[in-house]
Amino acid sequence: MTGRIADAGLWPEGHDRIEWARAHMPVTTALAARLARDGTVAGVRIGVSDVLEPKTATVALALAEAGAEVTVTSAGRNTDDAVAAALAHAGLPVYARADADSAEDRANALALLAHRPDVIVDDGASTIRLAHLQRPDVVADMRGATEQTTSGVRPLRRMEVEGALRIPVVAANDARSKSLFDNMHGTGQSVVFAVADVADRSFLGATVVVIGFGRVGTGIAQHAAALGARVVVTETDPVAALQAAFAGFEVRTLAEAVRHADIVISATGIRHSIDVAHLDALRSGAVVAVGGGVGQEIALTAARAAGAVEVARDGAVSVLRMPSGAEVRVLDDGNCLNVSAAEGNPVEIMDLSFGVQLASVAHVLSTPSLGPGVHELPRAADDEVAALALASFGGTLDAPSAAQRAFLAAWNPEEDEE
Repeated sequence: MTGRIADAGLWPEGHDRIEWARAHMPVTTALAARLARDGTVAGVRIGVSDVLEPKTATVALALAEAGAEVTVTSAGRNTDDAVAAALAHAGLPVYARADADSAEDRANALALLAHRPDVIVDDGASTIRLAHLQRPDVVADMRGATEQTTSGVRPLRRMEVEGALRIPVVAANDARSKSLFDNMHGTGQSVVFAVADVADRSFLGATVVVIGFGRVGTGIAQHAAALGARVVVTETDPVAALQAAFAGFEVRTLAEAVRHADIVISATGIRHSIDVAHLDALRSGAVVAVGGGVGQEIALTAARAAGAVEVARDGAVSVLRMPSGAEVRVLDDGNCLNVSAAEGNPVEIMDLSFGVQLASVAHVLSTPSLGPGVHELPRAADDEVAALALASFGGTLDAPSAAQRAFLAAWNPEEDEE
């Protein structure tokens, strides 16, 4: 099995872009060099199931160069054919092409599983879940997996609670070096910029409704506000809603907020976050997009069943006429816009995230005592990724003094504390 790609002749373009990304990913490069030096992944079969663009390709190649047997797959909407060709040219089996439909995406993921990976590096947990459902024989021999998204960790925790998760999975997403930077700064920036670019409109003076005020939603709200938007946040969690209020944003129900919205962005990773009634209440010309990343986060199938009709399409912009008569602009069919119709997060941000992924792979392989379940990346490994990134930015880390260490190690108060 050598893979399925669109056009092998595209490899030079993909190669050049991967090399550019590699030159700007010092954390990933340093951790990959350690994996190679220590032999951690030598001979290990690793399946990479992720958005396929130059930054993720750098990780796949780094693992291969460290001695792993790497296979790659990606959903069609998230595949750069030139990058796929470059990985195939480098000798990696790649099952991904930009024109693949959902059936071929599934077939490609199953083809990756046919390589019987020891470890899966996943984005969205789709391949981990598919393995449990369709290839339990593969799961039985696996050593573990890593997952880098909020929307992927959630179902894995549900599987753990129900006793369905049969391997250890490191929640790379939950590492501070990932979620505090990738989710908030990286996705926040890339989603807002993608909306502005794809919709071809300014945020200045626009009313932008952000659904969800987790770290992704927080970043989207901050970046939209920085571009001059009036931001309204909707939340179901009272603490998150209060955080949004303390950050200076209006907090309203979605049913109320959409009536005055120019742009609506879902950042929940939950199906039907924007339901039919919300779409129907929008004004003509309103823009709707997703920065969360699961199918039907905008309830488009239900909207069409309720009578919504596509009346125009221009590139990644679909105009739906709702039963109310309003014509709503849906960006990239409700896919995760910053990766499906744009270039993803900045390279410096993804260098952190993929450093966490490599640290997570190392933790899975070096800790045979890990049982089935969702596990955190150890604090020391998380801190190391952050320290490497800080050094790459020219920063230096301070250290506590002897007096401070003594204070932190003691529980009995000194006389002058009282």
